[in-house]
Amino acid sequence: MNLFSAQAVSKQYANHKALDEVSIAVPEGSIFGLLGPNGAGKTTLIRIINQIIAPDEGELVFMGRKLQPNDIALIGYLPEERGLYKKMTVGEQAVYLAQLKGLSHVEAVKRLKFWFEKFEIKGWWNRKVEELSKGMQQKVQFLITIIHQPKLLIFDEPFSGFDPINTNLMKEEILAQKANGATIIFSTHNMASVEELCDDIALINSSRVVLSGAMKEIKKTYKTNTFEVTYNTFTDALQPILPEKFRVVSETDDSDHRHATIKLPPDATPNDLIRAMLDRMTIYAIREVIPSMNDIFIEVVTQKISQPAIQE
Repeated sequence: MNLFSAQAVSKQYANHKALDEVSIAVPEGSIFGLLGPNGAGKTTLIRIINQIIAPDEGELVFMGRKLQPNDIALIGYLPEERGLYKKMTVGEQAVYLAQLKGLSHVEAVKRLKFWFEKFEIKGWWNRKVEELSKGMQQKVQFLITIIHQPKLLIFDEPFSGFDPINTNLMKEEILAQKANGATIIFSTHNMASVEELCDDIALINSSRVVLSGAMKEIKKTYKTNTFEVTYNTFTDALQPILPEKFRVVSETDDSDHRHATIKLPPDATPNDLIRAMLDRMTIYAIREVIPSMNDIFIEVVTQKISQPAIQE
């Protein structure tokens, strides 16, 4: 079941079409990666979901019905452009923003005290925002985003400016939000984070969705029948002993073994590769090389053509 979907959404700005019949489906309880190069249309779509701007065409469906203005209370949004009032104290501002999300003063203070302690920033409650580092300010905005326990969370580059320790803290908290029932739209250029966190993705390029579906299925689709083999000879050239159309992509040595990356033709199997090598060398390991999301992102975007959606 989808918590949210956008159906054939388009948006035009003067002579620029920011979104061109964009459709996405965000499964309930999932982390959904909204990906694309700069200027692809991601931020426009996020603003439409948050009802900051309206689409020219298309429909937005939330919790099984058309998105309503009051649904904004069920959405938490952390924008890429951070913004806190620098002259206010941290606690005062956090309570104010939590109340804007529908919490009473008493409940806001109670929840914020819990999160300030968890994020190890309780000592900053009475300090001015301008005294906080960029990372500290991001922590404050992150907890304000989740404080009202929304059904849908939207994070736009949530790890920007974080050191590795705080990045891991945020990743753990995003996964905890998912475990507690939240559905998450996650927009980032960091493909390693996408691989760690996302269940499904949509890749937008030049205002259109060019790839979408379950991430595991997408990675299977983009496999190239390539394998990395570890073996024990330092004398034989590998390429001449392999069957025709088997291509050695790279070879490296370490102190004990040689490692080769080999691309097989579509009709060949790893068993064929092993049989070709066994008479000449000892094989210690073989593994399939699965393309990373970074590789797939670059391939699809540089092709600049639409790909069919990949279904589970």
